[in-house]
Amino acid sequence: MPDSKAVHGERGGSAHKRTSLPTFYRQVVAELRKVVYPTQEQLITYFIVVMVFVIFMMTLVSLLDLGFGKLAFEVFSGGSGS
Repeated sequence: MPDSKAVHGERGGSAHKRTSLPTFYRQVVAELRKVVYPTQEQLITYFIVVMVFVIFMMTLVSLLDLGFGKLAFEVFSGGSGS
């Protein structure tokens, strides 16, 4: 089976040329103009949704940690708790 060009060969078939700093800056500004920023109402909604999710996950992990901790204590203490 012959070797593929992806492994042996030139990158992209042509010489790679670096972009100048001013051209890079213009491209960055052009891309940032394409960004659609959320409205304040959307931002507040997203913030509330994220906070509710984070609080829910913190509660879930805390309860699981507490439960597994008590279970491990019971197992390793021989079940003779106070």
